[in-house]
Amino acid sequence: MAEINVVPYIDVMLVLLVIFMITAPLLTQGVNVELPEADANPIESTEQETVVVSVNLDGDLFIDIGEGQDDQPIAPEDLVTRVAAVLKYKPKTAIMVKGDKDVAYQKVIDAMVLIQKAGAPNVGLITETPEGS
Repeated sequence: MAEINVVPYIDVMLVLLVIFMITAPLLTQGVNVELPEADANPIESTEQETVVVSVNLDGDLFIDIGEGQDDQPIAPEDLVTRVAAVLKYKPKTAIMVKGDKDVAYQKVIDAMVLIQKAGAPNVGLITETPEGS
């Protein structure tokens, strides 16, 4: 009677699982944005997911919805489509805007208007706390 021994396959699978669990957090990429400093209270930590829309110094838009592709600029129409899709499937998702401290204020407002067009009920702003606080 022939039997297949699956124990070595399980061992290999567990080793691969550990490797992916260790390397996945190291693969995060982002956009370098200098945030303005503010003495603001941090938002209460919740278990809900967050979508971060970034505006760099040139006014380019970036979106981080956890796909690992937040280093590519996105067109305004695509931003509206993606945020609307996220809110359709997860309506309680927090939408945050992160703007470079030297970007024109109008560019950040334009990003917020696009998010509003996508159906977001409210938008949070991400700032950097001043050093020494």
